[in-house]
Amino acid sequence: MKLFPAIDLVQGKAVRLLKGDYAQMTVYSDDPVSVARRFKAAGAEYLHMVDLEGARDGGTPNFDTVAAVMRESGLQVEIGGGIRDRGVIDQYLEAGAYRVILGTAAVTDRAFLRDAVTRYGPRVAVGVDVKDGLVAIKGWRETSRDTLDGFCAELARIGVDTVICTDISRDGAMQGANRELYRRLSKDYPMNFIASGGVSTLDDVRALREMELYGAILGKALYTGAVNLKEAIEVAAR
Repeated sequence: MKLFPAIDLVQGKAVRLLKGDYAQMTVYSDDPVSVARRFKAAGAEYLHMVDLEGARDGGTPNFDTVAAVMRESGLQVEIGGGIRDRGVIDQYLEAGAYRVILGTAAVTDRAFLRDAVTRYGPRVAVGVDVKDGLVAIKGWRETSRDTLDGFCAELARIGVDTVICTDISRDGAMQGANRELYRRLSKDYPMNFIASGGVSTLDDVRALREMELYGAILGKALYTGAVNLKEAIEVAAR
C-alpha cells in the first residue's frame, strides 16, 4: 500500500484544518519544503498536497510553494485544490507533479472531467469528499446533489483511475479511519482508492493495508507525533 504524507497549504504555510473548517486552522510550519524533506528523510516516496485556498476560491494562490516542494523534495507529488481548467493541469504537470486531483470541477463539469481523463489518463485523479452521504465541493463549504455511490459509479464509467476519498467527519479529528467505507468502496468499484481523513494510528494503516487498499493519506497524526512516518511506511509496505 502506498502511503502519502500530506501538506495542506494556506498562504504558503503547512496547515491542518479540523473537519474542513477554515476557522479551525493550525499552522504547523512556515516552510513546507523543509517539511517535505523531513518526510523524504523518513522514507516517503509520495506526497499529497492540497492548496486549500485554491480549493475554496479556485485558482492557484500557492503554486510557487507547490512548485518549490516538487523541485526540491525528491518526492512524487500529487496536488489538488483549485484545478478547474486544462491550463492549470498543464501548469502543475509541467512543474513536475506526479498527478493532479480534480475535486469541485469533477463534480460540476463532467465534460471537463471526461476530457481530462481522456487526455491525461492516470495522471488525473478525483477527490471525492463525503459529508452525510453527499459529495462536498468548494473547499467542503457546499454539498452537491451527487451521492457517494452515484458519483463513484459515474467515475467508473468515465474511466477514472484513482479516487482519493475523504470522510469529512473524520478529517483532522484523530478518530480513526472509516474502515468499513473503504472496504466497501474497494469491493464495489474498480478504481484505486486512497483513504483520507482520520488515519491516525498504525492500526489504521495496518487495517487499510490488509484490505489491499491502494493507498492512505497521513495528515494531522504526523504533525502531532501520534504516528511515526518511518514506522507507518514499514507497516504499509508489509
